[in-house]
Amino acid sequence: MRISLPDNKIFVYQMELPVRWGDMDMMAHVNNTVYFRFLESVRIEWLTNLGYPPNPGGKGPVLVNAFCNFYRQFEYPDTVVAKMYISDPLRATFESWCTLESKRELGTVFAEGGATTMWVDSTLKKSTDLPDEIRKIAQTS
Repeated sequence: MRISLPDNKIFVYQMELPVRWGDMDMMAHVNNTVYFRFLESVRIEWLTNLGYPPNPGGKGPVLVNAFCNFYRQFEYPDTVVAKMYISDPLRATFESWCTLESKRELGTVFAEGGATTMWVDSTLKKSTDLPDEIRKIAQTS
């Protein structure tokens, strides 16, 4: 099943990630699990730059689900250009979306994915309100 990225997504961040030799599998292309690491890396870096780094003892993001659609193979050597978007904020969740392109073929999406992100209070082990800043960014559509 293919999940499409929505039209109402808001661009929030872009970063580059190197494709490492060890990211490839015996089929000589980047293993599918690495794509999820690319998605995770852009999401964590964006949140950290906003002032919400991983905080195991406090409040922060936890993924409720995640997906990735694979279109083209990344191979070593290359650089991945990850573009992140968000949408649909609710009380404790928002949707994050990402496209992955090769720096050698900008404009061609090699993969795209997303995740429902829930804000949680780790000490209480339950959901809590999204930070106002994230809600405001996601509501600018």
